[in-house]
Amino acid sequence: MRPAFACRIIAAFGCAMMSGSYPEGYAAEFSPSGYTLSQIIQLALQHNPTMKGSEAVLEQSRSQRITAGAYLNPTMTGSVGRGSIRDPRTGVSIAERTITVEQPLEWLGKRVTRQRAADARVEGALAGLEQAKVLVLAGVKEAFFQLLFAQQDARLAKENLKTVEDLVKLVSARVGTKEAPRFELIKATVELQKSQKDLARADNALLVARAQLNTVTGKALGESFAVQGEFETARAGLELHILMNQAVDRQPALRRQQKVVEQAEYTIEHERASRIPNVSVIGQYHREAGDESVTAGFSVALPVWYRRQGEIGTAMGTHREAQAERDRMQQELEQTIVRHFQEMQTGQAQMKVFEQGLLHQAKEALDIAQFSFRHGATSLLEVIDAQRVYRQTLLEYAQAQADHSIALARLERAVGGLP
Repeated sequence: MRPAFACRIIAAFGCAMMSGSYPEGYAAEFSPSGYTLSQIIQLALQHNPTMKGSEAVLEQSRSQRITAGAYLNPTMTGSVGRGSIRDPRTGVSIAERTITVEQPLEWLGKRVTRQRAADARVEGALAGLEQAKVLVLAGVKEAFFQLLFAQQDARLAKENLKTVEDLVKLVSARVGTKEAPRFELIKATVELQKSQKDLARADNALLVARAQLNTVTGKALGESFAVQGEFETARAGLELHILMNQAVDRQPALRRQQKVVEQAEYTIEHERASRIPNVSVIGQYHREAGDESVTAGFSVALPVWYRRQGEIGTAMGTHREAQAERDRMQQELEQTIVRHFQEMQTGQAQMKVFEQGLLHQAKEALDIAQFSFRHGATSLLEVIDAQRVYRQTLLEYAQAQADHSIALARLERAVGGLP
């Protein structure tokens, strides 16, 4: 009767393991009303601080463009006071006044280059907003797939603990009736402690993964939430050289840095145009005792001793620095794409190995161990070893799926979007 009970325990464990195997996805046991990946992405785009910061930078750049297109304001000065002619024959005494209006006229080239630099700044801010979106998308996907794996790990650990607890009860009963040596109970107890340790580790990892996903959404998910979804499937048709070419055009970080280079070019032109001084047109009305006049004139600063050599040199250095940073970013981006592409291919290869061999072999070994136990050819603890191997195989397969999905997310981030 007790061996039959043990067989039922083992069979139940095997079925539980198979229910968590590969095709159906790993979040199936969670609430069907849980957040999907697309829903979490929408929440992250609305609440993530990175997006809000990029939107604020765009708002600043647009305001600076308004400033760059503004005309110089005129200056008006005036004075008034009593005045009289010191001649007793006339006795003239009036309120004397002077009004002066000064309008600075900016050299046209300075205003045009300043506006072009502001336009480049706005375009760079738009690219920065796209870059923030790409980063948030990749961050959400990474955290989401890490949570899926953590859920699978915790579920397998919980099922394993339940089975080992039943095993300890069975072995304890068999030892009590002298049907099994006490050594088997010691081994079963050690196995129980290992299972409890694995469950504690998996639960902690699950808490961390939940907190990470909630953080990238700006805490929009709340404290208690569930997710549902599956890992990414293998994608065919992705070629490294095509992704490299696409990254040059689609990567927002590169486009943003290119706009920084253009902004620096316009700044050089602006500083060179600033060598021509502004001219201020002046009009004045003056009224005093015995005299009234209207005059006009102009003022101009003469660039005799200094012609903005320092500002021009600084702008040229800034331009060269922006170019060097653009080239560095492009080279680093190429290395990043190669690394994540290889990680994606490695993940696909590992998934293929599990799907075409390891999962089946581990399940077959468990079936053989269960069959041998039923016919008295092996011990119960040897069956538990086979079950542990099968659970570890399922867990490693889930890790391979998570690694592949995360590598795809990082590759998408590096390229700026996958076809």
